[in-house]
Amino acid sequence: MNSSIKSLSAVFITTIFLLLISSCGESKQQQMIHQAVKIETSDECHLCGMMISEFSGPKGEIYRKEEGTVKKFCSTRDMFSYYLDPENKRNVSQLLVHDMSKMPWDKLNDDFFIDAKTAWFVAGSSKTGAMGKTLASFSKKEDATAFAKEYGGKVINFKQITLDVLL
Repeated sequence: MNSSIKSLSAVFITTIFLLLISSCGESKQQQMIHQAVKIETSDECHLCGMMISEFSGPKGEIYRKEEGTVKKFCSTRDMFSYYLDPENKRNVSQLLVHDMSKMPWDKLNDDFFIDAKTAWFVAGSSKTGAMGKTLASFSKKEDATAFAKEYGGKVINFKQITLDVLL
């Protein structure tokens, strides 16, 4: 009888463990990351209305929760100007920016979008985007540091981006 209780206990503990693990997997799936939407030649910036593909520098995309839509921006500066508005901020599910370590400043590739919340940025460099000064975006801090060494500016993370930084 004692070995039966031990076996039942082991089965019970294993079942609980498997249920906990499977529920963790479901929460990761619920936090699905959106794929970047290709920037077409006719796409206009959601903030300023300029043709996105006519300008150099990193671009941005924002996914809105309630609409399930993507908003495209001609520069990271415009994207963050939009995002930092409290009304918009609470309705954003994801922000994407180009990884500028993977492509030339003047020839963007939509295969290299990264999550802006984990990216590193260079503010105040000599490189400009559609709206003048912009935030250069990188997936790795060392790439941002190398960029800042060559073009000036300060390396910051997502949480450090404020309206003052954009000015």
